[in-house]
Amino acid sequence: MFKKKIFKNGLTLITAPMKNTRSVTVLILVGAGSKYETKEKNGISHFLEHMCFKGTKKRPTALDISKEIDSVGGIMNAFTGKDYTGYFIKIDSSHFELALDVAFDVFLNSTFPREEIEKERGVILEEIKLYQDTPTHYIDTLWEKLLYNDQPAGWDIAGSKETILNIKRDDFLKYIKNFYLPQNTVISVAGVVNEKVLLDKIKEYFGSVKRRKQKSKPKVKESQKKPEKLFYKKDTSQVHLALGVRAFNLFDKRKYPLQILSVILGGNMSSRLFQEIREKRGLAYYVRTQIELNPDTGYLVSYAGVDYKNLKETIDLIIKEYKKIKEKGVTKEEFLMAKEYIKGVFRLSLEDSENIANFYGAQYLLEKKVLTPEEKIKEIEKVKIDDIQKVAKEIFKNEKLNLAFIGRKDLKMKNFRI
Repeated sequence: MFKKKIFKNGLTLITAPMKNTRSVTVLILVGAGSKYETKEKNGISHFLEHMCFKGTKKRPTALDISKEIDSVGGIMNAFTGKDYTGYFIKIDSSHFELALDVAFDVFLNSTFPREEIEKERGVILEEIKLYQDTPTHYIDTLWEKLLYNDQPAGWDIAGSKETILNIKRDDFLKYIKNFYLPQNTVISVAGVVNEKVLLDKIKEYFGSVKRRKQKSKPKVKESQKKPEKLFYKKDTSQVHLALGVRAFNLFDKRKYPLQILSVILGGNMSSRLFQEIREKRGLAYYVRTQIELNPDTGYLVSYAGVDYKNLKETIDLIIKEYKKIKEKGVTKEEFLMAKEYIKGVFRLSLEDSENIANFYGAQYLLEKKVLTPEEKIKEIEKVKIDDIQKVAKEIFKNEKLNLAFIGRKDLKMKNFRI
């Protein structure tokens, strides 16, 4: 069970007490990510996330911040996505007040020292190089670039060398003023929760924070009339590919059959693509299918890393499975197995306070409503076997098909159809 409280300034608090755990997770989510950026400041959401840990008035240096959590064995981290940014501390519940104090201090009172900004530029640039040197990671960036091109949804979350070098301290302050607002923030706390301590800390830190006018993000433009591809040349020993289609956004009820479809295709070791490509033919070490559901975008994509000589065969096998489900549907056995798999993985994930905090917090931040775990499971249960084929017929169309790949040589689009 969970509780929701909205304060006068618009700040939302969600609490999810848990039994049989010693941990508590304090998660602060703000509705601002790389989709909110301008081209000149691409990467500022992620850069800002790094800078929030570089010092506050109360804790002047990064070491002053980190050692407080490290000294009690806690975990402190942050993440930046396309639609939101998160800051969290997971800690033994006996140190709950410390976690709140550090998390709120970092979120609200970071000082952004100029010398730290200059040092962190180098860190960000090395992070960008790391991702570009890791094809299994960079293929995601390439895939979204192919789908959305030169607009925020298609830009790298980390930015580029040029944009990172041009971001200044005043840019951080302006970004915070535009987006780090109480009505755009959700505090989600899960685990062993002391409500009195929590409310006292929120009053101390957020009580004087005023609601301000919020800037909106630009609308995503989706336009595609034929199969498209994007090739990134890199001297790799195997070619890494992402092959998939545009699908539905977070608010579309078809997301539930889409989730089941993705599991049947490539969600586990029993899936069609894992069996066909890895087990039967030995073409790939990794092969998987996943979906992405955002407030304004969504897709289904299959990934694999294969030898160059096996690239065409692998692509043909993926398209063959797309086509088979589109034309013949799925079996009752794999349909029921996929449902049980989703429910099982989901329930296991909710044994952890960090996952619970994110489950409730992200839902409310993005959708302005919250379904409980059992309500989510009921939505999966409502899906009928025929819904899988209906969704497949809607998404597996030539004009929605896209291929991104990383390797030494290009590939012709010939016969690239469903």
